[in-house]
Amino acid sequence: MIQYHDEEWGNPCHDDKKIFEYLVLDTFQAGLSWRTILHKRENFGKAFDNFNPIKISKYNEEDVNRLMQNAGIIRNKLKILGTIINAQKFLELQKEFGSFERYIWRFTKHKTINNKVNDIKDIGATSKESDAMSKDMKERGFKFVGSTICYAFMQGVGIVNDHTIECFRHGEIK
Repeated sequence: MIQYHDEEWGNPCHDDKKIFEYLVLDTFQAGLSWRTILHKRENFGKAFDNFNPIKISKYNEEDVNRLMQNAGIIRNKLKILGTIINAQKFLELQKEFGSFERYIWRFTKHKTINNKVNDIKDIGATSKESDAMSKDMKERGFKFVGSTICYAFMQGVGIVNDHTIECFRHGEIK
């Protein structure tokens, strides 16, 4: 968790492959702790073809059954099916916008929101931007994209900087 915080969380990400990985992991995080997902991250990568949206978009019932037997991941059929749908929708948005990165960063006019948080207990769970992202993604057919999940996703890919002001990472993120 410390390494993830110090080296990854909140870094502005513009790489569609990495962004899709976060989307998959946040889909499975719904209702669970990030720690649980982070500890299974490598297993998720192996189980989901190294987070390849093209391959995942073509998963069939046999793949779903394989994933449901994999004790190394969260075995939730709705989340597995949601991940397949999200891969399909991800590819559609790549085609429509030229990249998924262009799509998601438009909710903040392609700039990181640098919040001025003094204490971690003051970090919000949603924002008007995550509300807008959630609404738009749901209308486009994405699954497991409520505003809270979208906000966590935005934090992970650096669309939102919620490092506290005294944290050394806060000033590093632009």
